[in-house]
Amino acid sequence: MTNAPVIFAELPAASGKIGHATLSVEATLNSLTLEMVDLLQARLDHWRNDDSMAAIVIDGAGEKAFCAGGDVQALHASAVKTPGGPCEYAEAFFAREYRMNYTLHTYPKPIICWGHGIVMGGGLGVMAGCTHRVVTEKTRIAMPEVTIALFPDVGGTWFLNHMPGSTGRFLALTGASINAADAIYCGIADRFISHEHKARVMEQLLAQAWSTRTAENHALVRGVLRPFAGQSAEACPAGQVEPHLSVINSLCDGDSIHAVIDNIIGVQTQDAWLSRASESLAHGSALAALWIDRQLVDNRHHSLKEVFQSEIQLVTNIVRHPEFAEGVRALLIDKDRNPQWQYNTSRDVPAEVLDGFFTAPWPTNPLADL
Repeated sequence: MTNAPVIFAELPAASGKIGHATLSVEATLNSLTLEMVDLLQARLDHWRNDDSMAAIVIDGAGEKAFCAGGDVQALHASAVKTPGGPCEYAEAFFAREYRMNYTLHTYPKPIICWGHGIVMGGGLGVMAGCTHRVVTEKTRIAMPEVTIALFPDVGGTWFLNHMPGSTGRFLALTGASINAADAIYCGIADRFISHEHKARVMEQLLAQAWSTRTAENHALVRGVLRPFAGQSAEACPAGQVEPHLSVINSLCDGDSIHAVIDNIIGVQTQDAWLSRASESLAHGSALAALWIDRQLVDNRHHSLKEVFQSEIQLVTNIVRHPEFAEGVRALLIDKDRNPQWQYNTSRDVPAEVLDGFFTAPWPTNPLADL
């Protein structure tokens, strides 16, 4: 089944087995579809109940991307099909994607994610939920949802709120690109390993005498990855987030979200990374900037389960609103990069409009049973 969008293998080890799942749609940078989400969920459920399955590896086909996110064009098609009303495909996709990501976060067995190349949106949701997250010299991570009027979802609310200082807020508002060193500093990756070592890492994983005890298997994974990380240390790129942390904290220190947005958009700098971040927010949706920030603030002390339940509520309201469809149209459909946002600035957004995105659109939350 080499044409399957996710390729699965069960690899015999010295004792026990390793499950291997490869996202395999190179033409779309391995972007997730509903079919791929369902395939992953079914296989994760099966492997969890297989006592011979000791650990799992998730990677992406090709050299360009682990996963560039969800298939946003399919989500756009669903949103414009029933403007203002329920979007059958989009809402099913998000509900099942979030459930699959929650499965990853709470999975008892070791899951190694090889996050090589582009890791964005839904791809970051997958990687963040794994227990042993490897990044490489080519890893490029971003959460640019403000540019299409979405928000950093699939657990973004959780891991952004756990980043150092105001980093999570800054990355969510600006969609700034980060690398492997940044991912480790921010807590969304665990080890840097040069991509050239991938085959040897797999060989070592298969050489292990796996246990029936989960804690011992996690230790075995760490024992395999640690020396390769040590050998790779000098190849790790210089980070952007840690050197900029004091500036990030200063820019995000405002008396209101409007002041924070003003600070970031108005920053005067010759620093290329900060400048790109500022421009991204300036050209993004002012409405989206508000719901991004409120989602983080409202859920800063919530459990993982509560975070996913709140995210499905927000995203359902977003895909039913025309701002999302317009953002995707401008960036990915017509590619004119000239979205006609509904509000020029964050201060123009009526309070009741923003409140509407945080009101349940259905009697029962689709993730109420997590």
